[in-house]
Amino acid sequence: MAAKDLYEKDFYKILGLDKKATADEIKKKYRSLARDLHPDKNQGDAAREEKFKAVSEAYDILSDSKKRAEYDEARSIFERGGFRAPTGGGQYQGGDFSDLFGGGNPQDIFANLFGGGRRGPRKGSDLQTEANISFKEAVFGTTLDLKLNIDGSGAQNISARVPSGVSDGAKIRVKGKGAPGEAGPGDLFIELHVKPHPIFSRKNENLTLVLPVTFAEAALGADIKVPTLTDDDVTVRLAAGTPTGRVLRVKGRGIKKGAATGDLLVTVEVQVPRRAEGKAAEAIKAFAAATASEDVRSEFNLKAKS
Repeated sequence: MAAKDLYEKDFYKILGLDKKATADEIKKKYRSLARDLHPDKNQGDAAREEKFKAVSEAYDILSDSKKRAEYDEARSIFERGGFRAPTGGGQYQGGDFSDLFGGGNPQDIFANLFGGGRRGPRKGSDLQTEANISFKEAVFGTTLDLKLNIDGSGAQNISARVPSGVSDGAKIRVKGKGAPGEAGPGDLFIELHVKPHPIFSRKNENLTLVLPVTFAEAALGADIKVPTLTDDDVTVRLAAGTPTGRVLRVKGRGIKKGAATGDLLVTVEVQVPRRAEGKAAEAIKAFAAATASEDVRSEFNLKAKS
């Protein structure tokens, strides 16, 4: 983007947002517009394609806190009449902004922000898109095969490697797959959305799950097989008297990220029978009679009165 674009384009207006919009509001609005304007959904519609590029360009600046702060500062100066567009010889008119811009020309802030100014041919704009991946793909990594219409010439196949251990909302960069430009194309940024798993969750680099166990297993102790994401079970040992909420750690069965690998954290959840009949009911009654002398709430009640 050339320096003059800074005062010609209002990125907040392009996204239909107020200048005080939060980062979450910016992301939500961009997603809505990107879905509606995406070239794959509007093939052959040049006007909507240009709007998509403009929205992506605006989001590229406003989604980056540093770029956004610099952009807001420069826009504020311009709107106050601090400088005007270059005329004739091309120098900016206005006051002395050496303090604001580190002793340099205000054009420099534009060049730093957008790679523009008077520095010769420029790369094309970076583009943004989104992709959904499974929880398992996020843990172990995968390769995305996308079809995107980037330059209006039709859909093209784009392959992007997703590294292991990525989190929901992470962005991966595909070099040279952005909008075309005089000095080559920009880059494509893919924001990843990880689908929840019905059993597993993650806490940093650790995998977590809640393991249902029977009352008998918790009371008497047991060896129980626990599923893993690699489809091979591991066995955990419950000590006699294991309560609900106890966490068992299985080393090295978490998320591998770089040289480090997390653990699998297994939280015990004791299942109480909803209905006991016949021999089961008789056994529970016998257990109650055998333990009638135990007062499990004595310490609890003492603490309540202290």
